[in-house]
Amino acid sequence: RLWRRSIMGSSGINAEYGGIRRNEKISCWCTVRGAKAEEILERGLKVKEYELWKGCFSDEGNFGFGIDEHIDLGIKYDPGIGIYGMDFYVVLGRPGYRVRYRRSRKTRIGTKHKVSKEEAQKWFQTKFDGILTNKKQ
Repeated sequence: RLWRRSIMGSSGINAEYGGIRRNEKISCWCTVRGAKAEEILERGLKVKEYELWKGCFSDEGNFGFGIDEHIDLGIKYDPGIGIYGMDFYVVLGRPGYRVRYRRSRKTRIGTKHKVSKEEAQKWFQTKFDGILTNKKQ
């Protein structure tokens, strides 16, 4: 298995046209860090051929992309599950970024300590030899 612990997400409203009821399990997500995260990200970028749209990057230095079929990652097809899409979202931060989220003594992150959009794009290009495009795919 690629992931350790997944959390199920449920629908907030009834969507009768889609056959979805309130509080029905419709998604799942997990947080992965370290070497395992890089391995999964590498697989996802291989599906996208290491090419991302510049609009995938946020001003805070995070980026995300999606794939249409999970079997492209090398996961075996299971008829009971079917084919589903996946979204990848990468949050970049420097050491010391925890001070913004810790329970006691919270404080602001200085502007020079934040990861900018340009830095995130440069990291993507150097780490994965990625290509940034102006056109949405």
